[in-house]
Amino acid sequence: MRRSVTAVLLAALAVTSCGGAPTAGPAATASPTLAPTTTAPVSPSAVPGPIWVVGASPLPIAPDGFGARLPTPLVLRDRHLPTMDLLPPPRDGRFHASVALINPAVRQRMGETYRVGCPVPLSKLRYLTLTFRGFDGKAHTGELVVAASVSAAVVRAFRSLFEQGFPIEEMRLPTTADLRAKPTGDGNDTAGFVCRSARGQTRLSAHAYGLAVDVNPFHNPLVRNDLVLPELASAYRDRTWVRDGMLLPGSAAVRAFTREGWTWGGGFSRPKDYQHFSRTGN
Repeated sequence: MRRSVTAVLLAALAVTSCGGAPTAGPAATASPTLAPTTTAPVSPSAVPGPIWVVGASPLPIAPDGFGARLPTPLVLRDRHLPTMDLLPPPRDGRFHASVALINPAVRQRMGETYRVGCPVPLSKLRYLTLTFRGFDGKAHTGELVVAASVSAAVVRAFRSLFEQGFPIEEMRLPTTADLRAKPTGDGNDTAGFVCRSARGQTRLSAHAYGLAVDVNPFHNPLVRNDLVLPELASAYRDRTWVRDGMLLPGSAAVRAFTREGWTWGGGFSRPKDYQHFSRTGN
């Protein structure tokens, strides 16, 4: 998902392991400093922890309408950005979940992600709060909207991720601002329902039915030929360089969803959609 240019300032942790020499991150109005992508990690002590402003630097638009595909910035090649709490974290540090109807306040926050003509009525969607483990190792509270019919399965899957210690950077509701934002290529929101078409296609996505969830999109990009989404995540095309937050074939994180009957996009022949889990199989 794309982040609004009003996104919060995130500092990359010093434990980030990257290749090449460190560079300073951008100011809120500057374009990011980019270095050639490499898959050769170096010692974490070689990286002082530069600043990265998520969503602050719009990319040039490519002919296909997506952002230009640029090399992954140094600080994001082994991405360990801290979670900024939008909801209170659990006091006991344990997993908690809630499932509720879409109330007027949540509906207002969803904005244009739900619109007239969406294939599922609001009455068949549910608002979930879920505990997740951040890259800081702490427990945080996230939120998702999914179909009522899969809400229990989604809770079980994210409980499993939490118990595994699988890190998630962000889990918040997509908003109108996200839909309207210019592409910055560095978004990493774990999200469910959005009433939209499949990427680069005219058919509706499984997300439009509340039957899909994307997990850590930057660590697990969609890859089709030279297209990478998010656009700055090309360093994560290399699935042999295993980093925290990645979804890999046969991993416990992938099994958390597949044992619930969901399909993982990393098993697609084309495109590879490593972030994507769906109940519909597409």
